[in-house]
Amino acid sequence: MKIHFFKYQGAGNDFILLDNRDLSIDHHQPKLIASLCDRRFGIGGDGMMFLQQKDGFDFEMVYYNSDGQPSSMCGNGGRCIVAFARDLKIISDETNFLAVDGPHYAKISDNWVSLQMIDVNSVSEDGDACVLNTGSPHYVIEAKDLKNKNVFTEGRAIRYNNTYAKDGININFVETFDDHLFVRTYERGVEDETFACGTGVTAVALAMAKKRNQTGTINIPVKVLGGNLNIRFDYDGERFSNIFLEGPAKFVFEGEVEVK
Repeated sequence: MKIHFFKYQGAGNDFILLDNRDLSIDHHQPKLIASLCDRRFGIGGDGMMFLQQKDGFDFEMVYYNSDGQPSSMCGNGGRCIVAFARDLKIISDETNFLAVDGPHYAKISDNWVSLQMIDVNSVSEDGDACVLNTGSPHYVIEAKDLKNKNVFTEGRAIRYNNTYAKDGININFVETFDDHLFVRTYERGVEDETFACGTGVTAVALAMAKKRNQTGTINIPVKVLGGNLNIRFDYDGERFSNIFLEGPAKFVFEGEVEVK
């Protein structure tokens, strides 16, 4: 059987997308998904998404990590599937869609997507690190000379320590500059560093606002290996709301692949 696929990327976070509104593709196939996400023997991607119909919404986002397993929310994946829906003419410039962590609103202008994330009501501490869930669980730790840090080795060590090995967690290292944050992330499910992580940079921005005792309406530019993102939100000292992950989402190519 041939599968028609599309490839999109958001700040270097790349995904395979399939239009599955007719439910012709059974996506409960972890080995197949993992093989298609393989960068040497498949199409290559940090994850794979299926756009499906859902009553009461413009569409549903069904997301799998590159290991073939169902995943929690992927922020950059959410932005890319909004661009995909626009290109399929399912939506125009605004949308309400359903993801694994609930409903999401998004707005798209050209290739720039603003995606509303879930509200965050708590941030806990693990030593010097912050731990919070922005649709996916994240560990945020400050770092110096981040460009030279071995994120794979250090991130993997934290992700598989006694606290987090069972359920997994995404590890974010952040360095503060005058006009932006620089973030590098080790992602569970991918089990490697990625060029960007949308829920990760969101978690970092919230954690840093809490550490700095910032309140009000806050806007934080973030640089990642794959480009530039922006996080804006409201914080009253206890609860984060109106959280938006913003950045580019671009079509890369489309094609067909033979699967058995």
